[in-house]
Amino acid sequence: MNNSSLSDLSPIFFLQTFILELMHASEQQGQKHCEQLIEHIARTAGCFFEETYREETHKTELLDKGSYTELILGLKNNIGGKFSLASSTQDCLTVVNTCCPFGDRVTNFPELCRMTSSVFGGIAARNFGYAKVEIKKSIARHDGVCEVCVCTNPNMAKDRPGMEYTDTTPVKEKQDINELHSRIEESMQQIWRQQSKQQVKKHQPPAIIAKSPTMQKILQSIEVIAPTTATVLIQGQTGVGKELIARAIHAMSDRCQKPFIPINCGAIPESLIESALFGHEKGAFTGAIEVHQGYFERAEGGTLFLDEVDSLSPAAQTRLLRVIQEGELERVGGKQTLAVDVRIISATNQHLQELVKQSLFRNDLYYRLNVVQLSIPPLAERPEDLPYLVQLIVQRLSKKYNKEVESVSREVMQKIRAYPWPGNVRELENILERSLLFASGSEMTELDLEFPSIEKKIEEWKDIKEHTLAKIEQSFIETALKQHQGDIKKIAENMGITSRAVYNKLKKYEINLADYRGRN
Repeated sequence: MNNSSLSDLSPIFFLQTFILELMHASEQQGQKHCEQLIEHIARTAGCFFEETYREETHKTELLDKGSYTELILGLKNNIGGKFSLASSTQDCLTVVNTCCPFGDRVTNFPELCRMTSSVFGGIAARNFGYAKVEIKKSIARHDGVCEVCVCTNPNMAKDRPGMEYTDTTPVKEKQDINELHSRIEESMQQIWRQQSKQQVKKHQPPAIIAKSPTMQKILQSIEVIAPTTATVLIQGQTGVGKELIARAIHAMSDRCQKPFIPINCGAIPESLIESALFGHEKGAFTGAIEVHQGYFERAEGGTLFLDEVDSLSPAAQTRLLRVIQEGELERVGGKQTLAVDVRIISATNQHLQELVKQSLFRNDLYYRLNVVQLSIPPLAERPEDLPYLVQLIVQRLSKKYNKEVESVSREVMQKIRAYPWPGNVRELENILERSLLFASGSEMTELDLEFPSIEKKIEEWKDIKEHTLAKIEQSFIETALKQHQGDIKKIAENMGITSRAVYNKLKKYEINLADYRGRN
């Protein structure tokens, strides 16, 4: 309310401010409390809104789709939104919004979108028996508009993302994710506790923050692929936590009692990488005075995590391919073939496919490593995770430096949300550590953070625009291919371009036309 006068104060503005301040206060209490509070408010408020609507319209029977639409649009628009119906079918309706009822400051709390999801979903589930709510776009996430899809047919909604609601289990999907999250973290911490008995504790127990939809999908993928022997390629920017995901896969696998060996391929000199990975025999080269077991042998029965796998030399790539294909290796300078049983998880912050095209990475090795691919989103695309990460990091650092800091101020959290975090979680940890050292009291009120210049953002705009348009075009082409079963002529007509141009775009986006032809 710093920029408002008392004359601007209205019941709606007061409630908006109250909710936003309540969210900030709740963040400081372990973060889980914040999400629970949002769900509780949404469930009880939704029941109240529906009851009020029924009293005004004298409706006692179950609401039909028209009445339901009137109710959800009315309650949002009456508190400052600009919602309208975008589309409606028997099984699904979509509403759009150009003005958030919580105002511009909702960007500080994208978690509040769950309130809309639970209100819409709870009312729909009580009247139609089932609902799945997907928030495709959100003002809180800087999309400019909100687009909310409510699906009431469980068969149609089966493969769609979103929060699932029934009249008996209003937040089933969230509960399932929380249980999965707990299982993964417990498995990781169990391994950490076992290792801590054997060595001095230098690190904190591992913890994954996964409140954002993209990270929750990663958790679901971990549960599916962990019990298998499939190789996994983890892609993501520096500092997003690729090794943490690799450790989670190992912890949830049957190999969890065997070693997890992480190795940064980029940190080992090219002349030593083969010896480090595969070992060497005595006399294999100058200085090799005894037999050396490589990382593969030390990881026997367990998991070998190859970070920055793109930095491997051509010779090391060839040897690695053989190990994956044959399950055996020879030490450098050796003649004896050794059988090895190791699961490979690799990681890179590069686009390996581009390196393959440039003949900088073996094509056959790429496909061996890329049986399953996990793409970890940058922190800028995970706004829901930010307050939880901040709370976790502050608590750990406060304990490390014997400080009393328990939380960050609202102004600090606003700065954190507004910053793009090019260095991701690692950069966030660095900034918070530096700031916490100079903090006093129970709340961090200053953040040692410099924002990028406007000039830099302007220079980047062209690249951002081209990348966004390319993603939209690729998505449209893939959808059109499914709809027209690979008929290039029809797609060309839809796009207003020649068939040859469509083929060029298929090549550009590496879309296999054969995958779409002959589909029913």
